[in-house]
Amino acid sequence: MEQSQFDRETFSCSICLDLLTDPVATPCGHSYCMNCIKGHWDEEDQKTIHSCPECRETFIPRPVLKKNTLLAALVEQLKKTGLQAAPADHCYAGPEDVACDSCTGRKLKAIKSCLFCLASFCEKHLQPHFDSAAFKKHKLVEPSKNLQENICSKHVSAAAERTERQRELEERRGNIQQRIQDQEKDVKLLQQEVEAINRSADKTVEDSEKIFTQLIRLLQKRSSEVKQQIRSQQETEVSRVKDVQEKLEQEITELKRKDAELEQLSHTEDHSQFLLNYPSLPALSESTHSSSINIRPLGHFEDVTAAVSELRDKLQDVLRDSWTNISLMVTEVDVLLSEPEPKSRAGFLRYSCEITLDPNTAHTWLRLSEGNRKVTLMNKGQFYSSHPDRFTGWWQVLSRESLTGPCYWEVEWRELVYVAVAYKSISRAGSGNECKFGYNDISWALYCSQNNTKFCHNNIPTSISGPVSSRVGVYLDHRAGILSFYSVSETMTLLHRVQTRFTEPLLAGVRVYDIGSSAEFCKPR
Repeated sequence: MEQSQFDRETFSCSICLDLLTDPVATPCGHSYCMNCIKGHWDEEDQKTIHSCPECRETFIPRPVLKKNTLLAALVEQLKKTGLQAAPADHCYAGPEDVACDSCTGRKLKAIKSCLFCLASFCEKHLQPHFDSAAFKKHKLVEPSKNLQENICSKHVSAAAERTERQRELEERRGNIQQRIQDQEKDVKLLQQEVEAINRSADKTVEDSEKIFTQLIRLLQKRSSEVKQQIRSQQETEVSRVKDVQEKLEQEITELKRKDAELEQLSHTEDHSQFLLNYPSLPALSESTHSSSINIRPLGHFEDVTAAVSELRDKLQDVLRDSWTNISLMVTEVDVLLSEPEPKSRAGFLRYSCEITLDPNTAHTWLRLSEGNRKVTLMNKGQFYSSHPDRFTGWWQVLSRESLTGPCYWEVEWRELVYVAVAYKSISRAGSGNECKFGYNDISWALYCSQNNTKFCHNNIPTSISGPVSSRVGVYLDHRAGILSFYSVSETMTLLHRVQTRFTEPLLAGVRVYDIGSSAEFCKPR
């Protein structure tokens, strides 16, 4: 290559292929005419990422360029020496040639086409494909005008694809970093909550142990007092009995002495002596005690034992009821949100529970069958023993199981039925509203019939529109305070939902309304 040609190529712009005009240098070190590089970057403004036409290095944000005065002076010197001739015409692309896609102005002939860039390049603009590792995997072929038709649709411009993916990558990283920050805050909050839970639990354990210790000491004190009182009364009663016993023994001794004297006199053979001595015998004194001692047939201290047993039974009842409330208070400690209510029957069935009815609560006209899962109203009383838990005024029955956690059950009903839940403390005796499901503030009931459906709570009915299938599903999340009734067929239809705060464990219940009416708690399936 001639020296003049070398000098010219050295000081030429790779965009317009002419001597540099107002030369500027990009951060990567390549030089261009100011207008050429500005025009090139103006086209890239919509992509927000700008690159060097030579080496494809990208810049964010767009660099601010200033004229290189030293390089401009050298170019002016070249112009004065006459080295500004244009390249030979045979280097330019004609109508039949493949033109270089990177050239501006009059384009040079392309010597290769790139299947990845989807572009053709002259010798100068192709050089980066050989010099830069970024282009190592690009596929070069003979110059082609129809690159898009000759390649697979999966091949795209790597630079354009990288630019788009780079933007997406930055957005994803931003989202990930934001989530990391948010979750780190949540982790810190949860750690603080763990510490608070531990502090509260430790203090409650300590306080409850003190209270139970006080109760134990109180019982021990009462036990000691009862023991001392029994022993004192024992000593008094034994002393009284022994006093009577000693006096009786003294009388027995005196009577025996007198009996001996009389016996001796009876053996006197001299009649005159007998008659003389007989009046001198002392008269028999009256006994200080009755002829018989009245001993109580019921024993001595057994009544005390019975009274202590009665106290034990009452304490057991109090402890059982109190323990239920204490246990409920413990399980209601819930710092995290409850699980969301399921959306499908399959989701509800994950919480299904098998419910059995308690015969001790059933009204005497109710017949239980199918393993105490089905209840039917009869036209006469059944053979049930007396029990304080039994409903006496309403045809109702409650379950054995207490329901606290998320649970779901289904009831198949006939005729007229109330499907209900209630606190265990609901009244049982009588026919007042305090015993009737749905007519007080401690029970909730869904009335089901062929012609009418309503929800009742605290004696306030709420009408429900639309038909109800013969199977009703009930979902209870005690902790979240959610009670929902569903009509179950091929799909599940919400009938009524209650959002409240339950303060006691709940029992499932049923009230049948007419002879022959029945309800069965179905096994999960």
